Amino acid sequence: MKGDKQNAHSACRLEIEAVCGKARATVTHLPHISAKTPMFMPVGTQGTVKGLTTDQLIEANAQVILGNTYHLALRPGGDTVEAMGGLHEFMNWPRGILTDSGGFQMVSLLRFSSVSEEGVHFQSPVDGTDMLLTPEKSIELQNQIGADIIMALDDVVSSTVTGPRIEEAMHRTLRWIDRCIAAHARPHDQNLFGIVQGGLDAKLRATCLEEMTKRDLPGFAIGGLSGGEKKDSFWRIVDQCTEKLPTEKPRYCMGVGYPVDLMVCVALGVDMFDCVYPARTARFGTALVKTGLLKVKSSAMAKDFRPLDPGCECTVCQNFTRAYIHSLTPKDGSTGAQLITLHNIAYLTKLMSEARAALLENRFPDFIREFMHLQYPNGDFPAWAVEAFSSAGIELSSANS
Repeated sequence: MKGDKQNAHSACRLEIEAVCGKARATVTHLPHISAKTPMFMPVGTQGTVKGLTTDQLIEANAQVILGNTYHLALRPGGDTVEAMGGLHEFMNWPRGILTDSGGFQMVSLLRFSSVSEEGVHFQSPVDGTDMLLTPEKSIELQNQIGADIIMALDDVVSSTVTGPRIEEAMHRTLRWIDRCIAAHARPHDQNLFGIVQGGLDAKLRATCLEEMTKRDLPGFAIGGLSGGEKKDSFWRIVDQCTEKLPTEKPRYCMGVGYPVDLMVCVALGVDMFDCVYPARTARFGTALVKTGLLKVKSSAMAKDFRPLDPGCECTVCQNFTRAYIHSLTPKDGSTGAQLITLHNIAYLTKLMSEARAALLENRFPDFIREFMHLQYPNGDFPAWAVEAFSSAGIELSSANS
């Protein structure tokens, strides 16, 4: 199946190349890159993925990276980034950039923030100065930063929160999207994505989906997940959202980075993902490999002269052994973390490109079964994943069957 979906927003064009059940392979044409999806986007909060250069990110096949509006506004500041010609020039990155609106800091910096109808009030964790991030200010900053995709400011609540606060946040998110649209000064070369909220409440999600998709935005994100909720709730909300989001627009699930979670979401029809997980877990000495997780700090690695992931073609696996990286992790965390981070990002981008190839070659269900059997060689698949894949038309057979 091929389809070329053009909307009124010239800065984004979605080309659907293959479909298998709910999953799809697309090319999302953005100002700085034609991104092949499904894709994983590394998080570079302040214009850098910790420990990596832009050349290394290109080597790892990152197509789009994230920047964070709140943190970039604190340092170096929107005016400084704009004076340099935008974040692409500032960090010497030729490919795509997506900027988070700063809304997530309502959760990650909860003790430094409070929310009102006007916006989010922050106290800087750096120097204690006050900052009011309104929908208008978030968009102004993102226009200065110049990312290919910019996110609407939403009222973000942890996925484990229950009660009336969830409904309040969902309705405020809908009110704020209109303020973001009105403030957006660069729709010709920056794509404003709306974010679907509503917590784990299917009725609230349905309301937000119906209202958000009435806005003719270039793309939509599924927000408010990956915050510690049960996986059974997680996949059902993702499925509910992909069922109702427009097929001709990119679909982005925010904050998802565990390999099994990624494959479930791809099977459910999501195109784009981001997460700090590959870099954060690297700093704890853990590598992502095709059979799961590799604890590089373990004493068992001290005389293991294999690469992190045999068969991996990344520069780390081609040049360094587990024993060498193990020797760095206790006393030189920065170098060890850098090498594992580079590998982990390369692993996730390769995983996505393999899923895409399987879609294009009409063998996606077999690819998923092979992936899951490598992750769970005893066939003890998580029940939630079995059910999620089944809902997408992919049955996982037991290793013993």
